[in-house]
Amino acid sequence: MPKVYLSPSLQEYNAYVNGGTEEEIANLIADAMEPYLLASDITIGRNSPEMSLGEAIAQSNDGDYDLHFAIHSNAAPPSLAGKLSGTDAYYFYNSPYGEEAANFVVDNMKQIVPNPDKVEAVPTATLRELRRTNVPSVLVEVGYHDNPEEATWIKQNINPIAKALAKSITDYFGIPLNTPQ
Repeated sequence: MPKVYLSPSLQEYNAYVNGGTEEEIANLIADAMEPYLLASDITIGRNSPEMSLGEAIAQSNDGDYDLHFAIHSNAAPPSLAGKLSGTDAYYFYNSPYGEEAANFVVDNMKQIVPNPDKVEAVPTATLRELRRTNVPSVLVEVGYHDNPEEATWIKQNINPIAKALAKSITDYFGIPLNTPQ
């Protein structure tokens, strides 16, 4: 049975332009992912909102996980606030398995987002959650929470986003996505 560590954002200070926080919305998405993953026989570990990022990474590394999956939303630099949109699936630049998982996220998110041309896999060496985890990892920025239209779309599409992300995980493991009972 595959084992996944879900790591919804711990950034309670990142406010959505239309109410709520990145931490709150990412946890709602993770909550909605869990029934799909469990129905698909995937074991789940998960951070909790009171943890630090270092504690979440340590907990992931201490478990016998096959994939680390972080869920976030994005914000533009101040000069572009509210003007950017899109979904990014970040992976550690020299991780072929991380890249594979990120590409599944891209494929599945393109099916549900308003603008599929703005969904991409992005290699990076800078994100600690990708750099310091021991297993292949992906950090998904589901959209921009400082863009009013995209923030609204994210909040109105928690379940479709969760299903697309859960399908990305099952695709990565080569198993079917099962619908919860």
